[in-house]
Amino acid sequence: MADLGGTLATAVGLFAGTNVDDIIVLTVLFLSARASGRPRPWQVWAGQYAGIAVLIAVSAVTALGLTIVPDRWVGFLGLVPFALGVRGLVRAIRARNEDEPPDPAVATGLLSVAGVTIANGADNISVYTPVFRTIGLTNSLITVAVFAVGVAVWCLAGSWLGSHRKVIEVVQRFGHWIVPAVFMVIGAVIVIEAGR
Repeated sequence: MADLGGTLATAVGLFAGTNVDDIIVLTVLFLSARASGRPRPWQVWAGQYAGIAVLIAVSAVTALGLTIVPDRWVGFLGLVPFALGVRGLVRAIRARNEDEPPDPAVATGLLSVAGVTIANGADNISVYTPVFRTIGLTNSLITVAVFAVGVAVWCLAGSWLGSHRKVIEVVQRFGHWIVPAVFMVIGAVIVIEAGR
């Protein structure tokens, strides 16, 4: 039983430590969903689960001895949120003289949310791989179950943080500038961190 407690504690710490930046991404996505209706909340949830599932699957396969993505290439995944941010910023610039501000959403559906999740968490592969390689099948399955619960907790936290009326009003007014800028910063950080 002590082994189970240790595995659970390690899995919680591993998830929280490697996904703390996802709280920001999820908050922005839920704010966008409330301010503009895109992406829909279910798409944020499903995209987050799909993205984390891909990261876990790649880590598990890599732990079996297959090198799927060389570490030096992981940083290029940061171009996904950066490109989404640039696209949103270009739309905001083009619409700056219109009466209605453009939709602040940069990730507008399940696939783009999953893409942002994968890009934001791609560096987690280098952490998850050695863990899955060393803890064995049973503890790996327990860890994956903890991650599934962790995604739900993160989505609930992001939804809660993105539900405050004043924040929604700011996003409705300035979100077409703020949301793309946040995604561009996230993408740039991923690229820079991978280059170290």
